[in-house]
Amino acid sequence: MGDNKRFVYWIRRLSEIAMIGWLSMMLLADLAVAIGSGGLQFLVPVCGGVGIAAVALRRRYRVEGFVVLMALSLGVSLLIGATNLRGVPGTAESGALLILVIGILRHVEPVRKAATLSLVAMGVLMAEGGLRDYGSAGLLFSFVLFIGWAMAAGVGGYLRFQQERRVEAVHAVRRSERLELARELHDLVAHHITGIVVQAQAARTVAEVKPEAVTPALDAIANAGAEALTSMRRLVTVLRAEDEAARTPGTSLADLRLLTERFCATGPNVSFEVGQGITDGTLPPEVMTTLHRVLQESLTNVRRHAPGTGWVEVDLRLHERTVRLRVRNYGSATDPRLSRLGGGFGLVGMAERVEALGGRLLAGPTPEGAWEVFAEFPLT
Repeated sequence: MGDNKRFVYWIRRLSEIAMIGWLSMMLLADLAVAIGSGGLQFLVPVCGGVGIAAVALRRRYRVEGFVVLMALSLGVSLLIGATNLRGVPGTAESGALLILVIGILRHVEPVRKAATLSLVAMGVLMAEGGLRDYGSAGLLFSFVLFIGWAMAAGVGGYLRFQQERRVEAVHAVRRSERLELARELHDLVAHHITGIVVQAQAARTVAEVKPEAVTPALDAIANAGAEALTSMRRLVTVLRAEDEAARTPGTSLADLRLLTERFCATGPNVSFEVGQGITDGTLPPEVMTTLHRVLQESLTNVRRHAPGTGWVEVDLRLHERTVRLRVRNYGSATDPRLSRLGGGFGLVGMAERVEALGGRLLAGPTPEGAWEVFAEFPLT
């Protein structure tokens, strides 16, 4: 996974260098035109230099650099147009504006602000083409710049649409996982509170020998437990809606083994090893149910995205004050769809569950060529 991150990092760096180099070549062309034309045309390379700086610093000063470049470009266009001198639109200046338009439409929030800035940029480009009218070619310059703006706006809008879809899908997965966590929380707590209520009621019956000392306390316990159970069921009923989720108080190691056995029946073999010291009583119920969910999702991903897997290795062990689950599949190349999605939406849901318990989840290729899902939970 570290190699993939370094690869993506260098791809981004190289694309950034190539883009700055492309704008610099345009700036040299602007300087050549300014030397040949003279007059106020020397202000155009200045705008180009500011544009290159705005592009280089766009991640830190995206809106500020964009506004400064537009203001400077519009000022130069108005000055050249007011003096009736021959002028030519700057290629580096225009290219920087178009690159920044893509970033504005993709990243700036809210969308209304991004759209407004992009429309202002269109006006600045039209002023650049119309007011720097070299040989009555202002209309042609404006048309070319409008086509460039339309293409940049289209690219930026498409990237914004894809990003919004991704964000919404992630939010939907997280909402679903939180609802599932609420269901499991209800099941676990209800299981224990029911026991408290039953024990308190039984103790009340036994305590008839000395009711003045025990009965009031037991009544309070029973009433508090019953009220809490009723309120919790009423609340979680809203979350459950019409879902037919199971109301079991938790899972066990036997359920984990059963899950792997069922996977083996229709898929590759699974070796499931449980380290020393791990029992049903060692792990909290909420950790056990989340382990079951992570294992289930990992095996599902193997079946869905790596059908050529030779075998799967599942390892559950204690390490100091944490419990660690590793799921590795061998004999199948990493699915590129998972890499492009950053692990897929199933991993987002698993991470939501694990982090809710104070743990962490990692997923990615290992140096041995396997795909690994690693989940760690604190036991303190």
